[in-house]
Amino acid sequence: MSYTFSITPHAMFEDRFEQFVALGVPRAAVEEMRGAITDMWSDTAGGWVFEWSRLARRHLAADQPYMASLAYGCAKFPCLANEAKRQALAHQVTAYLAAAPGFPVRFERRLIAMPFAGRTVTAPVHLYSASSRHVQAPVLLISGGVDTWKMDIHNICVALAQGLGVTVLAFDQPGTGENPAPLAIEADEIVLGLVKQARDIGNGKVAHFGISFGANYSAMTGLLGVVDASVVLGGPIDRAFTKEALEKLPYGMPDIVSNAMGFDHPPTMQEFVSAAAKLSRRALLERADNAPMLVINGENDYFVPQADTRVFEGRPKTEAHLIAGAGHCARSKLPDVMSLALRWLADQIGAAP
Repeated sequence: MSYTFSITPHAMFEDRFEQFVALGVPRAAVEEMRGAITDMWSDTAGGWVFEWSRLARRHLAADQPYMASLAYGCAKFPCLANEAKRQALAHQVTAYLAAAPGFPVRFERRLIAMPFAGRTVTAPVHLYSASSRHVQAPVLLISGGVDTWKMDIHNICVALAQGLGVTVLAFDQPGTGENPAPLAIEADEIVLGLVKQARDIGNGKVAHFGISFGANYSAMTGLLGVVDASVVLGGPIDRAFTKEALEKLPYGMPDIVSNAMGFDHPPTMQEFVSAAAKLSRRALLERADNAPMLVINGENDYFVPQADTRVFEGRPKTEAHLIAGAGHCARSKLPDVMSLALRWLADQIGAAP
């Protein structure tokens, strides 16, 4: 289920221009797309999918499949609200796999079966390792956000695999990409199933690195103590799901999240708040048996209140950092964040940076 919603390309580029550049799209190309795109949903000249896909085909013609995958990744943004977006995701997968032999690390796309809602479902995951001896290494699960998925965080996956000597297992969080479950509390079963599978992939040690909404899930695995270490970067945890916070979400974010939840129409605010409130981790915060946790966000995040970072202050085995002068996920200071996370993870799971 999905639906389109009212959002202008201008607003999307205002909010995400630097993010697209950080993902690896050349600044000049993002400028070109900003000048060419006039509509978010049509698949004709001037449409978001049409123009980004045209850029992707140019890269394919130049034998640049990884750059094509980036362009198709932008084409599918911000959610799979219509068939054109879903086709863009399929094209991104094809281009990404074509680029994989040139990656600087060992890469494998694997289908993992696990229980969900009384049946068995299959989720594609991507494995990255700097060594062929991945069975001897810890496994680091990584989940991106509600509109930035596993192939979009390629550079982070590679950096973690190379910097830590771990096997990185990247997956789409529930409600996004190729994940078969909607964004709902019941989808915890999917993530917990991946944690269990990860124990058997490497040497038995498993950590979880969550980014943005994906950090809601790394907070869950960390607070439950089912992983050996958990990094929570920019995660909505509790106060982010209050009516007061949800009413302030900008840039179409309520509809992006609602699409991930499985709504087939723009929900009323009451419907949205009711569904979102179930994703709060307040009950888990009352526990004291969490795994070691590193919680980070920018102090100026306009999506996630500071309270969702500060609530971790003083917890056992937990570090909490609000980065001065930074916004959501401290994206403007990502090198510093990654350096901190690499050092901390190396201490927790026995890998060496």
